[in-house]
Amino acid sequence: MHVPDGFINAPVSAAAGVVAAGAVAVSLRGARRELDERTAPLAGLVAAFIFAVQMLNFPVAAGTSGHLLGGALAAILVGPYTGVLCVSVVLLMQGVLFADGGLTALGVNITDMAITTTVVAYLVFRGLVKVLPRTRRSITVASFVAALLSVPAAAVVFTLIYAVGGTTDVSLGKVATAMVGVHVLIGIGEAVITALTVGAVVAVRPDLVHGARGLHKPLKLKVAGELVDAPAPAAPVAARSHRKVWAIGLVTSLVLAGFVSFYASANPDGLEKVAHDQGIDKKTKPHHTSDSPLADYGVKDITDARISGGLAGVIGVGVTVVAGSGVFWALRRRRTGDAASTEVRTQETV
Repeated sequence: MHVPDGFINAPVSAAAGVVAAGAVAVSLRGARRELDERTAPLAGLVAAFIFAVQMLNFPVAAGTSGHLLGGALAAILVGPYTGVLCVSVVLLMQGVLFADGGLTALGVNITDMAITTTVVAYLVFRGLVKVLPRTRRSITVASFVAALLSVPAAAVVFTLIYAVGGTTDVSLGKVATAMVGVHVLIGIGEAVITALTVGAVVAVRPDLVHGARGLHKPLKLKVAGELVDAPAPAAPVAARSHRKVWAIGLVTSLVLAGFVSFYASANPDGLEKVAHDQGIDKKTKPHHTSDSPLADYGVKDITDARISGGLAGVIGVGVTVVAGSGVFWALRRRRTGDAASTEVRTQETV
């Protein structure tokens, strides 16, 4: 659903940019609360994984494909604020390095693909978790439903943005019907990928899943015929290392982007198909980085499509994990520094 330059006029694109910038600023502050010793090391990996899976277009209808948006997955794994930042990092890397999604439309894409999907998915997920039993299966089911609804929600938001700032005179009803219809189907694929990924992580390390925190009820002991909370352990339990999960996630991302992506569907995705069929793409502008060495997910001057695409995917995963990890490491470090400063001020006051 990457919106290219030319679909939306300049004033609305600028307004969307302001909205996106404000949301990113809020997310930077919110992520400092979410990023702890468990979340921070994995947030960059989540961004890289989303980048890799977005390269795997899957067929959804005749002549149409879809791909993961990733907002639901990121929000459930590392939290909604950090999730917005994860998807935003992916969109920035795609726009600058791979000429995927217009640079003047970056605000539109962040608003639609990062903010909308993350917010909608997390609200649905938290609502379902409150009413479902606190089990691993419930977390997976809630992830499925949240991801499913987040994609058509993004289609609705794009339609609204197009209604205000579209550069072509096309029936809004036709655009809405086509966008929502095809993205409901894409949402099923998004839901399957999200549920499988969240379910796999919850099965082995539920402590690393933001949305699964508090999954286990406190241990109860029967004393004098009544159930009471078990006493807390005398010494804190040593934190489990996340390195194995990180390594497996990185290798999986590299394999998906570097090898499996070659077998992805070559059909246009939902937005591209609707834009072509409805005439939205009549004023599409050339991408500002169309001459990038990695444009269109291939390495310039490498003629073998398999090698070119695979190498571009590997580079993309590497750049994304480094950029994402750098952002989240800086936020985590700032949080630690703020906490230390607060402690010093408290001691001085005492």
